[in-house]
Parts: sequence; C-alpha cells; structure tokens
Amino acid sequence: MTVRRRPGRRPGAADTRGEILSAARKVFAEKGFDRATVRGIAREAQVDPALVHHYFATKEGMFVAAMRLPLTPDDVVPTLLDGPHEEIGERLVRLILGVTSSPETREPMVALLRSAVTHEHAVAMVREFFMNAVLFRVADGVGVPHLRVEAAFAQMLGVVMARYVLKMEPLASADVEELVALLAPTIQRYLTPETGQ
Repeated sequence: MTVRRRPGRRPGAADTRGEILSAARKVFAEKGFDRATVRGIAREAQVDPALVHHYFATKEGMFVAAMRLPLTPDDVVPTLLDGPHEEIGERLVRLILGVTSSPETREPMVALLRSAVTHEHAVAMVREFFMNAVLFRVADGVGVPHLRVEAAFAQMLGVVMARYVLKMEPLASADVEELVALLAPTIQRYLTPETGQ
C-alpha cells in the first residue's frame, strides 16, 4: 500500500522555496502567467498553497523570483509614476538602461527575452506578465491608451536587444547618459496624453 504524503512543509532540510520556484517555472511555462495559479503551483510542488504564500506574497513576486528578474512590478510601477509627468519618459529610459547595465541584473532579463523569441509558451508568459503586471498599470496611472505604453516599451525592448544581444555598435558601447538624452524625448511623446483624449 502506498502512503500519499500530505502537502505542507517537507521533512528534513529540503529546499522548499527552491522546489516551489522550480514548480512555478514549469507551470508558468506550460500555462502562461495569466492562467497559472498559486494552487496549481502548490499542487506541482506538492505543498499546501498557504506555504506558497508564506514564501511569496503575490503571483507576480513568485514570477519575478522564478524568472530571476531584478525588479518586481511593485518596484517598477511606483518608480515610473512617482514624480513629474513630463519626466516619465526619462525615468523609463533610466530604469531600463540602469537595470540592464549590470551583468548580474541584465543576464536573467536577456535570457528571458531570448526564450521568449524562440519558445511559444515563453513568449505568452513574458507578454502576459509585462502587459498585465506592469504596462497596463503604468498606462492607467499615466492616463494614456495601452497602445502608447506598449509602443514605448517596444522601443526600449529593441534598444536592449540591439545593445546586448545583437551588440550593434556604437549603440552597444554608448554611454547611458548619451542614450537617455537621445531616447527620453521620444519615449516621453508616447507617454504624454493627447489633448482632447
């Protein structure tokens, strides 16, 4: 007779948090960000859902940890929205260039982007996460259509890919301040509500 172990804390010195993250990666990859649930991840990890909540306050936080991203939506959204509206383009450019300038924070993001380009499940997961957890919250906070924030993000995504994946010169070795001066006005245009909207 097989005795089925009850979900909950694992006996001994098991890396429960690591096993939850491993399960989360699998579930996010199979179902995408939107359809993945804490219960489904707990089931995959064979733990109680309350234990998942013990380690991760939100599904977004678990996604960030599972994908080894350097920032959470709860860091990004206030950073972009707090401050003068006419400087949000500069804040977005500085945030993305700042995070990607360090190899420790850039490498997980670039790895995720590479996966998204080549794997159907990965692209759905990345798209859903960035759109629902970050971009649409910023768009609603700024008061612009979702399309405008997506266009701003797409332009910055292209800069990151050209700078760190394709390593296009002189973009790859350009100074961050030079890029901020070049890109911020265009990104600001996307994020400025049109008169009469």
